[in-house]
Amino acid sequence: MTSTTPQELAGSVVAENHDGWSPELEAEFVRHSYDGHVGSRLLFETHRVRVWEIRLAPGERLHAHRHVLDYFWIAITAGRGRQHTSDGSTRDVSYQPGDSKYLTFNRGEYLLHDLNNVGDTELVFTTVEHLDSASGDETD
Repeated sequence: MTSTTPQELAGSVVAENHDGWSPELEAEFVRHSYDGHVGSRLLFETHRVRVWEIRLAPGERLHAHRHVLDYFWIAITAGRGRQHTSDGSTRDVSYQPGDSKYLTFNRGEYLLHDLNNVGDTELVFTTVEHLDSASGDETD
């Protein structure tokens, strides 16, 4: 597992400056700019962690959402995803089972992105948020 900041994301950049973004996608990013629902389904929560499942069929998409808590994700299945991020970039990422990344956020930092399954297999991830993060009091 590698540790990174929100600015150091995986994948190859395929577009910048909102190139290829539809007006609907741009509007969604505005609507969901403070949406902390970072998975398809909340599996478990304690006073210390929140565990999410992300499960996307081919062509399915997880809407734009905002990360402010330190978190890690683990790919359960192989597949291909496309992410749009609020900085206007679009990235394509290939995942293998066991791929993982740990992201940390200082107060005021965040990651606002979506995830689209552009492959032909189901994408499944587990995401664990740390509720005692530096910016933990900034969540809804």
